[in-house]
Amino acid sequence: MIRSRSVRVIDETGKQVGIMSPREALAIAEEKNLDLVEIAPTTDPPVCKIMDFGKYRYQQQMKDRESKKKQHVVKIKEVRFRPRIGENDLQMKVNMAKKFLTDGFKVKITLMFRGREMAHRETGQELVNKVIELLTDVGVVDKPPISEGRSIVTFISAK
Repeated sequence: MIRSRSVRVIDETGKQVGIMSPREALAIAEEKNLDLVEIAPTTDPPVCKIMDFGKYRYQQQMKDRESKKKQHVVKIKEVRFRPRIGENDLQMKVNMAKKFLTDGFKVKITLMFRGREMAHRETGQELVNKVIELLTDVGVVDKPPISEGRSIVTFISAK
């Protein structure tokens, strides 16, 4: 698949063999039971390396898998409230949010309005501020409360 007239060849140990035709380089690679892989096709002449391509692909997959293990994915848990929530229900939901924060999750607090509740947004805002105040011992507000349509949303992360 190498289309150029001449290529710069590097052997499996990393030493430069020299500039030669692709057929000669392929013959050397086949002699060693390895593959000829074009590494830098844009240079003049293109650089090719003699290597075991299957082994190279396997090592790349292992590197990708290892880097995925080291990534930390932030998971978000959502706790939903209504403006006319009872005090015990509020405490139960706040305790759930505290549990999520201590487990290392981010928490999305959502206050949903229905129907005529939209006329009393200030009570909803007070409730969200109360919830934030109850969670200040275990969490920090990432995003302040914002009104989005029929709800008020805020994000809290663990301290």
